[in-house]
Amino acid sequence: MFLIIRMTCRRNAQNAGSFIPVSPFLLKGQPLSHIYASNQHLIDCSIRTLYNYIDHGYFTAINLDLPRKVRYKKRRKTRKAPENTGYRENRTYHHFEKYLEEYPDTNVVELDVVEGAGGKSENVLLTMLFRNCNLMLIFLLEADNRKNIREVFLWLYEQLGADLYHKLFPVILTDNGSSFKDPEIFERPGNTARLSRVFYCDPMSSWQKGKLEKNHEFIRYILPKGVSFARLNQNKVTQIANHINSVARASLNGCTPFKLAQLLIDRKLLELCSLEDVPTDQVILKPTLLKH
Repeated sequence: MFLIIRMTCRRNAQNAGSFIPVSPFLLKGQPLSHIYASNQHLIDCSIRTLYNYIDHGYFTAINLDLPRKVRYKKRRKTRKAPENTGYRENRTYHHFEKYLEEYPDTNVVELDVVEGAGGKSENVLLTMLFRNCNLMLIFLLEADNRKNIREVFLWLYEQLGADLYHKLFPVILTDNGSSFKDPEIFERPGNTARLSRVFYCDPMSSWQKGKLEKNHEFIRYILPKGVSFARLNQNKVTQIANHINSVARASLNGCTPFKLAQLLIDRKLLELCSLEDVPTDQVILKPTLLKH
């Protein structure tokens, strides 16, 4: 039987005696921080107390049901840059920092690729994260190569138009993957005038785009390492994005990336990518999501 917490609400006496079933949400893969942020008006204890309840076995859900904690590798010393570095000219992480010093209000979009069991030659996920709201876009590619990535950005440009593309993607930060080494793909889609500026992290320094790297943990809750992406389609990938974007974040004061994006991101992009809100109690961050 699921343990139900009976808690009085400090903020509204009418809510006294409300009941919060915590375990069903945990068993869907929802982070405890998401559950707490979504029901804080009904919970009269700290999130640390909830963790203690789990440690002591007061819930049906146990520690093993909690999404695994992010494990950050110790930062390595930056290795020497590869020989062919022409694409990095005036686009290094140092230039990125200088640019933001000059234009501090510029929104940054972090860009990366997530691979499945088949590596670069099988289906991969192209991920983009808007730093101002943590909204993540996910596109399914048949393989990790420049042709497929060019097609995504050309499609975005053609659907959004030059002005909106420039507004949404003023600065892009990515790594030194071979598929990203043509700046024209991002800066001049459709052979236009420059609409964006792309910068590259230092080699072996993926932590420099840490928000996206951390967000990839949510993807791995649903698609663990070693799982093939061969059977995925864009509808399933969009479903994954919608559930991840509907997770309340402590870093956003309990708001979800999607709800914040509705205030900060042009609605046309949200509609174009079929992004929508998932009710807090229906968020699933486990492989079972793909069976729905």
